[in-house]
Amino acid sequence: SFESNQESVDFQNIDYIVFAGMGGSGTIGDLFASILSKSDIHVSLVKGYLLPKTVDKNTLVVATSVSGNTSETLTVLDSAKKLDCSLIAFSSGGKMEQFCKNNQIIFRKIPLFHSPRTSLVNFTYTILKILNSILPIEKKDIIESLDELDVIKKQIGSHNLSNSNPAINLAKWISGIPIIYYPYGLQSAATRFKSSLQENAKSHAMTEDVIEACHNGIVAWE
Repeated sequence: SFESNQESVDFQNIDYIVFAGMGGSGTIGDLFASILSKSDIHVSLVKGYLLPKTVDKNTLVVATSVSGNTSETLTVLDSAKKLDCSLIAFSSGGKMEQFCKNNQIIFRKIPLFHSPRTSLVNFTYTILKILNSILPIEKKDIIESLDELDVIKKQIGSHNLSNSNPAINLAKWISGIPIIYYPYGLQSAATRFKSSLQENAKSHAMTEDVIEACHNGIVAWE
């Protein structure tokens, strides 16, 4: 995906990025918000219908819908095209592709692998390439992350059904409704874990910032 033929886009004078998406597509925005927390670019996440009022000419709105048919994200896209801002959309096709063609919006088509949730890695690394000019991350770090993912894949893949598979052990350990605590910077990992439990295991799950939990969340444990 990162070495695909997708053409990069170089946006100029951007100091504010809005990522719009729902579910697994929204988690992509969470990931990039974590990456951009190391930059001077302000980031907002929209998981709904409303675009922030702070969008201006120095704003880039990134709309992501793996299916291309998510009504919330299409609504945000429609709102953004009426404003003086930069705009790019990613999907595997659907209504979003046609909408972008009709309105001369920069659009990148990324293949769907089985379902939106299993397309997360494909979309993430393709967008990493396309938006590389505004992301504070070097190519060598991206390649290193791919190498690490390859190692993890061998550990947790379905070909390894032994007790050495940490995914199997984790699945056996989880019961009831898990609460996933995360430190600052890793909200995207917690959100993705929660969504995976909800989508794949059909299990309820909740997330909470570990620092915030020390103020109010910890009281419930007493």
